[in-house]
Amino acid sequence: MIVYKSEAGRREILDHYRRVLDAWPVPAEHVRVPTREGETFVLVSGPPDAPPLVLLHGSGANASMWRGDVSTWSRHFRTYAVDLVGEPGLSAPSRPALGSGAVALWLDDVLDGLGVTRAALVGTSLGGWTALDYAVRRPERVTRLALICPGGVGRQKVGWILKALLTRPFRGRDGGLRESAMTVAGLDGERDRQALDAVVLTFTHFNPRREKLPVFSDDALRGLTMPVLVIAGECDAMIDSHQTARRVRKCVPHATVRLLPGVGHAVFGQAGPIDEFLRA
Repeated sequence: MIVYKSEAGRREILDHYRRVLDAWPVPAEHVRVPTREGETFVLVSGPPDAPPLVLLHGSGANASMWRGDVSTWSRHFRTYAVDLVGEPGLSAPSRPALGSGAVALWLDDVLDGLGVTRAALVGTSLGGWTALDYAVRRPERVTRLALICPGGVGRQKVGWILKALLTRPFRGRDGGLRESAMTVAGLDGERDRQALDAVVLTFTHFNPRREKLPVFSDDALRGLTMPVLVIAGECDAMIDSHQTARRVRKCVPHATVRLLPGVGHAVFGQAGPIDEFLRA
């Protein structure tokens, strides 16, 4: 599948992304790591001798989604905000098969290229699935696991990532798209204007992965021995967050699970609680 709908659209998305990177709130290195899936872009911040923290964004996003959090986390961690391959960032357009072990092999290459042996992982949505998949397959490399509205645990309510954004009729340049983003992702038109504008820009020009995320078995979840934090919105329109909470509490009894009332799939403002968990 072609990642972008047009070359002009690709340039528009990446020009916007580069402007965000130019305004990054903390000093950062731009690192490009060779992997079996192609070059992977990583935004690196924080003290070089601090414990490593790997950040994995969701579908239709890139490392810019962490700009509101990185100032908090980079005080005490060496943060590695990774652009997932096959997503609208600066990494290769490759899309390793989900659930096959290929995603974990790619992340092996990323961590090895960065010189990171073990790290804490924070992931959201598809990035949460990626982090959880890695923790299941490589538990010896994951020190702590923080998952925000992760895929692969609770039932996926709609076709893979923002299906409504792809099927609703357009009214003007982004009419139906903007309305769908507000509904599906749980974004507020005023409060979340910056995030909403980014979503509309992305899904005007970007072809997301369509397949459903593989679901982790109870046995796989029971194998998680590292500290685990799960944060999800009670009103998530994309993933059954209540089922996510039930399964995690049943299979990972040492995990901390927080369901946020009135919050949808887009979860903001959790840098502080996640920082406390990571530093505990």
